[in-house]
Amino acid sequence: MKFLVTGGAGFIGSNYMHYVVEKYPNDSFVCLDALTYAGNYNNIKDLEGKKNFTFVKGDITNRDFIDELFKKEQFDIVINFAAESHVDNSIKNPGIFLTTNIIGTQVLMDASIKYNIKRYHQVSTDEVYGDLPLDRPDLLFTEDTPIHTSSPYSSSKAGADLLVNAYHRTFGLPTTISRCSNNYGPYQFPEKLIPVVISKALKNEKIPVYGNGSNVRDWIHVIDHNIGVDLIVRNGKVGEVYNLGGHSEKTSLDVVKIILKQMGKSEELITFVEDRKGHDLRYAIDSTKAEKELGWDRTYTFEKGIKETVDWYLKNTDWLDNILSGEYKQAYKD
Repeated sequence: MKFLVTGGAGFIGSNYMHYVVEKYPNDSFVCLDALTYAGNYNNIKDLEGKKNFTFVKGDITNRDFIDELFKKEQFDIVINFAAESHVDNSIKNPGIFLTTNIIGTQVLMDASIKYNIKRYHQVSTDEVYGDLPLDRPDLLFTEDTPIHTSSPYSSSKAGADLLVNAYHRTFGLPTTISRCSNNYGPYQFPEKLIPVVISKALKNEKIPVYGNGSNVRDWIHVIDHNIGVDLIVRNGKVGEVYNLGGHSEKTSLDVVKIILKQMGKSEELITFVEDRKGHDLRYAIDSTKAEKELGWDRTYTFEKGIKETVDWYLKNTDWLDNILSGEYKQAYKD
């Protein structure tokens, strides 16, 4: 089968590319990425030369480009990782998020219908469900939890999900959707919590923590997330949504302290800053459906995963420095 993987040079997408290119040598994978600020060609550079891997630079919102690509490659499967995903940026500039996350999804699905794609998979987020109260640990997001968004980012992802469901019902497009909790692992762009903490701790700089750090997130290792996506794409039921959670709830402050302890750094680096507007209190996912229907489970505990993740960044400071200096933008030559 031939796969189109959009956003394949980003954090989650690049980890997915490494996973499937190695696991499925008889399938072929086209990695499409616009290489905007969070797309890093260095993440997938070592896959070039693999017989079942091809990289294409392009924008999913460019309808003519996408149509030509689908016509040329004749894909069987489309997996859409491509997205603007930073909540703070969505508050500053919502328009970019609506364009990429909703219009880009529409463009991909229109081409998927035209060229008879066998499966279109949308990678979404638990943030479409809104948040849960801190004092109700018994409550979890299920696939039936109503959508209740808090930020322009989550609203754009929810809008895309609704559009995917509509295309399935109206046009018969064979779709699936996955909604995951907070990812961590190698290649994460240093704007998200964990790489921010590591990069600043390396320089003994102050580490900003929103509010009092009590907001809770469910953490999933990116490899476990991608194993789940792969299972859904190959074995999931058409028209269904599947939650993928880590069963690892931690407060933001706890995560920061765990990283600092592993790095041998002082907690005095922590500085509390004004809370984010509309900051969600708690995310927690019930993954029972994926576990029962697909046999999916996690291979990482948070303790094991965060240790490996911190070690990866410490061993790959050149990768981190390359991003912080902006040099990574020159990695791909047209």
